[in-house]
Amino acid sequence: MLVPMLAQVTGNIHIGLAALGAAIGVGFIGAKASEAVGRNPGAATKILVQSILAIAFAEGIVFFAIFLATAKWPAGQ
Repeated sequence: MLVPMLAQVTGNIHIGLAALGAAIGVGFIGAKASEAVGRNPGAATKILVQSILAIAFAEGIVFFAIFLATAKWPAGQ
């Protein structure tokens, strides 16, 4: 009874940590992108495209963590 409960708690913790890490990463990306545009306004479009891609990859980590927490691992059990 204790082992399944601990497994669920650790799954929730790793999703929370992944979401926290992604949120911090998105914040850093946004801050550095706005700083870069402030330094070189002519490159705003290139910086915007790169920052959107980086934000998408950072958010993808959360979806991967959710998948790992909800998937039956390993598949044979």
